[in-house]
Amino acid sequence: MGEKHKKLAINHFISAADELINEVGIEKVTIRNIAQKAGYNSATIYNYFENLDHLIFFGAMKNIKDYALALNSYLSDSKNAMDRFLMVWECFFNYAYLKPDIYNAIFFPKLTKHIEEYVEEFYSLFPEDLGIHHDTISTMLLKGNINDRGMTTVMDCVNEGFIEPDNADKLNDMTLLIFEGMLIRVLRGAVSYEDSKIKSMDYIKTIVKSFLIKDYNFYF
Repeated sequence: MGEKHKKLAINHFISAADELINEVGIEKVTIRNIAQKAGYNSATIYNYFENLDHLIFFGAMKNIKDYALALNSYLSDSKNAMDRFLMVWECFFNYAYLKPDIYNAIFFPKLTKHIEEYVEEFYSLFPEDLGIHHDTISTMLLKGNINDRGMTTVMDCVNEGFIEPDNADKLNDMTLLIFEGMLIRVLRGAVSYEDSKIKSMDYIKTIVKSFLIKDYNFYF
């Protein structure tokens, strides 16, 4: 089987998974309905993907292209690392809470290998989905582990003197806990989309203020 045919089949399966995720929801996506939509036999999927979770992960990744491409406009007015840290989270919340099941599948998946390997594999297939960003942001998007993603922008804040090095892990962990906790509430329908965004940013700003070691003017 040629490389061109292989990539075409992979694209068909991922596109089918993407469409089904948006049509029926992640929980109702199966190997059978993906294969049927893609126009292939179900068994063929296992020539390219480890299992259903692998394929759903790639289908879900197609749904964060809007977030990845939106980062540039969000960061256009950023003047320093702390601006970027807060603006990245603001942008992320705007998109993640809009599609909570999809972001849950991406950042808390059930996969056999290290997530970063799947992320790199995905962007090697769809480099246009990554967009063009500041070096720190590009690095962040290529990291599969959500903890590592967060540390990328946190360490920039440390390097620019906003946060003590000893507090980097604490800041990162606390902001991730806010996201995880709020995402669960959104998935359960316990909080509205607008409230989830507002509360998450308010909590993060409160934490940042407790760790700041030099003056910073919050942009909002």
